[in-house]
Amino acid sequence: MMNDVYVALGSNIGDRQSFLDSALKEIDRLEGTHVEKISSIYETEPVGYKDQEAFLNMVAKVQTVLSPNELLDKLQSIEHALKRTREIHWGPRTIDLDILLYNQENIQTEELKIPHPRMLDRGFVMIPLYELQPDLHFPHTDKNFSTIIEERIDKKGVNVWKRNNGGGGSGLFEN
Repeated sequence: MMNDVYVALGSNIGDRQSFLDSALKEIDRLEGTHVEKISSIYETEPVGYKDQEAFLNMVAKVQTVLSPNELLDKLQSIEHALKRTREIHWGPRTIDLDILLYNQENIQTEELKIPHPRMLDRGFVMIPLYELQPDLHFPHTDKNFSTIIEERIDKKGVNVWKRNNGGGGSGLFEN
């Protein structure tokens, strides 16, 4: 059975776009997995640990036969292959890959929490996710993402860096 999964990607070390591109290629190479579509790339201010460079962030819609835990293991392997280190909590990284949504499931284990527990408070996640799939609803609620963005998300500091049609761009996301 194919599962619809949304994966957040972020990078703020070195050639940030190259790390995003490499991660997307590796995800697409996973057995029984296909990157269906991607959002624009956004340049965003760091959250949490502020003494670091700006991030490039995006979201990919992925179809996979992998279970949530299998996919998590594969994404962590991709992070490792792309030299991701975990020295500072929310610190600099070559690549960060997070499962945001897996179908419309709620998964709460020690290793994995889906929907991602902090996604609703992060403009760098919600804005590209909304761009990618504007009709999406938060699992098991009647709230669509446009309402959540309007009510909860600070759009300041989330700037289009490269549109998904390949063109460049800048400026705040506007709903």
